[in-house]
Amino acid sequence: MKNRNVKEMYKLPEKVIFCKECTISNQRPRITFDTSGVCSACNFAKHKKKTIDWKHRENELKLLLKKHKKNDGSYDVIVPCSGGKDGGFVAHMLKYKYDMNPLTVTWAPAIYTDIGRKNLDNFINIGGFDNILGSVNGKTHSKMARVSFKRMGDNFLPFIYGQTNFPLKMAVQHDIKLIMYGENGEVEYGGNMKYAESPMKEMTHYDNIMFSGMSPANLIEEGVSKSEIAPYLGPTKKEVEEHNIENHFFGYYHFWDPQENFYYCNKHNGFEVNEARSEGTYSKYASLDDQTDWLHFYLAFIKFGIGRATSDTAHEIRDGKISREEGVMLVKKFDSELSKKYFKITLDYMSISEKEFWEVIDSWRSPHIWEKTEKFEWKLKNPIWKE
Repeated sequence: MKNRNVKEMYKLPEKVIFCKECTISNQRPRITFDTSGVCSACNFAKHKKKTIDWKHRENELKLLLKKHKKNDGSYDVIVPCSGGKDGGFVAHMLKYKYDMNPLTVTWAPAIYTDIGRKNLDNFINIGGFDNILGSVNGKTHSKMARVSFKRMGDNFLPFIYGQTNFPLKMAVQHDIKLIMYGENGEVEYGGNMKYAESPMKEMTHYDNIMFSGMSPANLIEEGVSKSEIAPYLGPTKKEVEEHNIENHFFGYYHFWDPQENFYYCNKHNGFEVNEARSEGTYSKYASLDDQTDWLHFYLAFIKFGIGRATSDTAHEIRDGKISREEGVMLVKKFDSELSKKYFKITLDYMSISEKEFWEVIDSWRSPHIWEKTEKFEWKLKNPIWKE
């Protein structure tokens, strides 16, 4: 299989440099570093703690909710939620603290884990929420996952796209003008800081349906029909504008702390963690829903040298939960870990052989990140524990 030019595709710098304060590197797409070698996500974390007036932000939230509040018993806000700690926190706060009437919407994962399905049920029944679950044709989703894995190096793109568009589709259908997401991942994890001070999610590209560069035409060429693609598509930009739909981040109005969200949802929504840590990291409470999502994180490790443990440690360092030294040790131990529990299940789901799997994986290794040892084994050229 032809090797991909990952560096050019994602506009990555040639030299790998790590943030002086966390474990993230400059290979994360769209992240920036200041002259002191500190990443944009770390700088934003300090800005959150020291500069933002959270009382003023809460007053902004109250005004927003007052604008959208309905008094006829109908839904007045949509909260995208898997039943996990983040969407669950947002939904519970909006309903029980701010007296809103949320409709929660869930885009079903490829293959539910037992704990993922249980948490959604607990969220609905213990937390007390109305919920619409969007479940697509399993044969279609597995086909699209296979195509996305082979063409774009990410089996998870169809899920991400459906997850992005389903709330918009439900907002149009139910005439709900406010959608409240959790955190702005671009600023919390390091990315485009253009909208760091904006409460709203950018509303673009709804007429130009793309899977991270993959258009419907690409999918049709691979044997996916228009009717199979349709459930993943959102309303047009015109429809969104005609319904005056606003996308907001709760993390703009309320200090965002994933670990505190976990404690809150464990208490109020019956949220439970895995008995064992998630493979590829040390955490027991993040991304618990899907048996195939480990591959999404593993592919980020292959493309950028940034695995799941790197993302988790970087955020927890910024939140003051662990030290950078502890983070580096956790990255070294877990970042490269392949899923033993779900490996065969995922390959069977995508209908690919192990030989095909590794051909695709190796085609996404960039020579500025990876090299082969004398034993012809792959290793990172510049791991963080050797900086």
